[in-house]
Parts: sequence; structure tokens; C-alpha cells
Amino acid sequence: METEEISNKVIILLGPTGVGKSPISILLANVLNTEIISSDSMQIYRHMDIGTAKPSVEERASIRHHMIDIVEPWELYSTGKYIDAVVPIIEKLHSRNKIPIVVGGTGLYIRAMTRGIFSGPSADWSLREELISMEEEEDGSLHRLLKDLDPEASQRIFPNDTRRAIRAVEVCLKGDSSMSEIQRKMTKPLPYKFIKIGLSRDRNELYHIIEKRVDMMIDKKLVEEVKLVTGMIGNAEMRKYCDTAEDRVSSSVIPCFGVSSLPSMQAIGYKEIVLYLEGKVTLAEAIRLIKKASKKYAKRQFTWFKKEEGIHWIDITGLYDIKEIFLRAHHTLSEML
Repeated sequence: METEEISNKVIILLGPTGVGKSPISILLANVLNTEIISSDSMQIYRHMDIGTAKPSVEERASIRHHMIDIVEPWELYSTGKYIDAVVPIIEKLHSRNKIPIVVGGTGLYIRAMTRGIFSGPSADWSLREELISMEEEEDGSLHRLLKDLDPEASQRIFPNDTRRAIRAVEVCLKGDSSMSEIQRKMTKPLPYKFIKIGLSRDRNELYHIIEKRVDMMIDKKLVEEVKLVTGMIGNAEMRKYCDTAEDRVSSSVIPCFGVSSLPSMQAIGYKEIVLYLEGKVTLAEAIRLIKKASKKYAKRQFTWFKKEEGIHWIDITGLYDIKEIFLRAHHTLSEML
């Protein structure tokens, strides 16, 4: 392949959770002699390995992976920071005549790369504390406020999605425009030719795979991992960043709203195990909730990706042999490169 043809291409391998993107991406990266860029918003966190289904140490040793283990679980991270970090990686790979393979299921990260990203006001932690207190005093008050300020956003954000609702209200109160208005004025997409391949399965088949994967995560000691991470978050050494009001506003570290309010602890598998560790549910109930949430997430991913343009879908229903799936993906990709 000519250098000029490589210089602006980026492969994106996407699909719902549990569909089998990681092993296929490694085989593709190996045959293309390239590297992988994760587009998973939870694999960015260190120490959170089992619940986020990160590639194994061996897999990462065979093929270099970027954008994994880059921040601590108590730190803030945004889509804008992700894009700022990804561009130099893509440019460096292009300079070495390699076509990057972006892999993941976080639709917002992929959309930001391919369609652009908006820039809103910075976080105001005092305001966020007030909004959290308001919601704690009266369930649903936050979403009702959002509906008044930005009706369009309130239709997209679920009432129990406190983190996104707070951000949308914050944008309205601190900025000159609503979240929806800003999103319509998003910045330009990254200047690359994106080649998008999606893996899909029959939904019931995928749900069965998800259930088995959750059981495997429990067997791999997910509970112990969550204990470790929550212990680190609660460690006094980590919470020193919350000592002053100035730190709370300016630092990239999350203020002390409690473990459950952290974006990292909103990850499926972690928030349910936290409920178990707090004695609010049994382990069996936590596992049931993880499976239920994972299926709902997969359904939302299907809906999100179906709205994206230019995805070449590969239906792998009934296929479980990694090599067979890889051959299909490689054949499709070869026709597009």
C-alpha cells in the first residue's frame, strides 16, 4: 500500500459489549503490522481490569494498545481530553506508515472523532454539590430542572443518569447556550478517512454471551477488584486533593461526593458490586443487576451505532471461532483499504 494512501486512514472496529471486538482487533493489528487505540471510556482507568474486560497482559504485550490505564479511578476524564490524547497517537502511527485500529464501544468517543465534539464551560464543583443535594432531597428534581432548561437534552438523558443530567444543567447555567444548542455547533471531525467496521450478533445470542461473561468476571474475582479500587479511592492519601475549595474546583480530581458518585464507579459491574459491598443487595442480586445492565447497555449501543453512517456491518450470528470471524472481518477490510 502506498504511503500516501496510509497517511490519512483510520480503521474503527466497533460493536456492542461482549460481541468479541478485542480478539479480532488483535488479529487484524497483527496482520496489518499496526497498533490499537482503545475507545472504551472505562478501560482508561487503572486497576479496573476485570469489570472493564481489558485485553490481557499477554495480548497487550503482543500488540501495543493505547488509551488503556491512563488515569486513576478518582480522576476526571472527558471526551475532549480523549480526543486531545488520541490525535498525536494517530499522527505518530501515520508517520510510521501504520494505519491505526480504533477499537471499542463508547459511541461518544467514536462520534467525537468522526463527527466532531462540542466545547462547554468547565466544571463548577460548588454548583454540582448543590445539584446533588437538591436531587438527594427530592428524587427527580434534577431531571425536572433539566427539562425546564433544555427540554431536548432531557429527552435524551434518563432520569436516573445523574452524572449526565448534572453536566447538562451545568452547561445551561454556566454557559451562554444549552447543551443541545452547543452540540449542534460541534467542532469539525478529525481530518482522517475513517473506515468503520461493525460486528453484530443476534440479540438473544449476544445476551447469552453477556451472561456467561459476567459469570466469568465473578469467577476472576471481580468483587475483590472492586474492594481494592474502592479502598484506594477512600484512602486518605488520595482524598487529600479535596482539602480546599480551590482544589475542588481546579483539580482534575473528583471532589469527595462518595464512591458511588465517581464516573469510574458508574461502570457496569462496579456500581452493582459497590451496592453489594455496602450491604444493600446480596451478591446474587448484584450479579443479576450486572447482567441486566449489560444487556440494556448492549441494546443502547445497537441503537446508537445504527444511527451512525458508513459502518460496514458483519453479522457473526452463530459464529464462535475467532479465526473464522477474523477472516470475514479481514476480507471486508481488504476491500475497503
